[in-house]
Amino acid sequence: MPVTKLALQDLFSVSGKSVLVTGGSRGIGEMIAAGFLANGATVYISSRKADACDATAKRLADEYGGTCVSLPADLSNLAGIDSLTDRLTAQTSSLDILVNNAGASWGASIEEFPEVGWDKVMDTNVKGVFFLTQRLLPLLEARATADDPSRVVNIGSIDGIKTPMFDTWSYGPSKAALHALTRQMGSRLVKRHIIVNGIAPGPYPTWMLSTGVGTGGDVEGTDWDAVGAGVPRGRVGTPEDIAGLTIFLCSRAGAFTVGDVITSDGGIVAS
Repeated sequence: MPVTKLALQDLFSVSGKSVLVTGGSRGIGEMIAAGFLANGATVYISSRKADACDATAKRLADEYGGTCVSLPADLSNLAGIDSLTDRLTAQTSSLDILVNNAGASWGASIEEFPEVGWDKVMDTNVKGVFFLTQRLLPLLEARATADDPSRVVNIGSIDGIKTPMFDTWSYGPSKAALHALTRQMGSRLVKRHIIVNGIAPGPYPTWMLSTGVGTGGDVEGTDWDAVGAGVPRGRVGTPEDIAGLTIFLCSRAGAFTVGDVITSDGGIVAS
C-alpha cells in the first residue's frame, strides 16, 4: 500500500476550492456556503432575489474573511441558467464543487392544488438541477482528475423518501426525482472525474420549513425547540450538521462515495 495522508486537515480539506451554492442566500444554502468559506474555499452563491443574494454574499464575506460572490439568477428556466453559467464562466475558468440547493415548494389541498404549483416546483427542483449541471460540465471538468475529482452535491429531502407531513403535492415527487437523477448522474459522471452525491435533509431552521409549521416565514419567531421535539435526535439540524456533511462529500474523505443520497434528519427516516 502507498503512503496515505490520514490527518484531518488532509482528509477533510476544501481550502482553495471554488464552489457554487445555488439557493445560497438563506436557509440550508447559506449554511453550506458559510461552511465552505470558513474552511478556505472561494464561494459563489446564487438565488432568485438579487438584493437578498447580494446582502448575504457581503455578510458572509465580512464574517469569514473570504471571497463570496453574488450571482443572482432564476434557475427554474433555461434563460436564468444560461445567464448564471455565462457570468460564472466570466469569473472563473474552473469549478471544483457545485451544490444544487435551490428549491421551491407549494402547499395546497389536493382539491385546490394548481398547475403552477406543480410546474414551478418541478422546474426548479428537477429540471433546473439537470440543466445547470449540464451547462457547468466544462467548468467542472476543467481541473478534475482521478486523484482530485470535482463534486456535485444535490440537496434533496426526506420528503422524497417518506410521505411528507404537509400538503406539498409536487415537492416530495420532485425530491424523489432528484434522488433518482443523483444516482444516474453519479453513475455516468464518475467516469469523467465528477463525483455526484445527494443529501436528504430533514427539519432545519429555514424559511421554507417555517412556512410549513405555521409561522409564515418568520425564522427567528419559530419555536424550533418545539419542532425538534418530534425528531428522534431531539432537535432540528444545525449549520454544523449540513455544512459538515457537505464538506465530507466534497473532500478526500468522501471520494469513494458515489451516487448516494445521505439523510441528515436526526433519525426520522430510520425511525
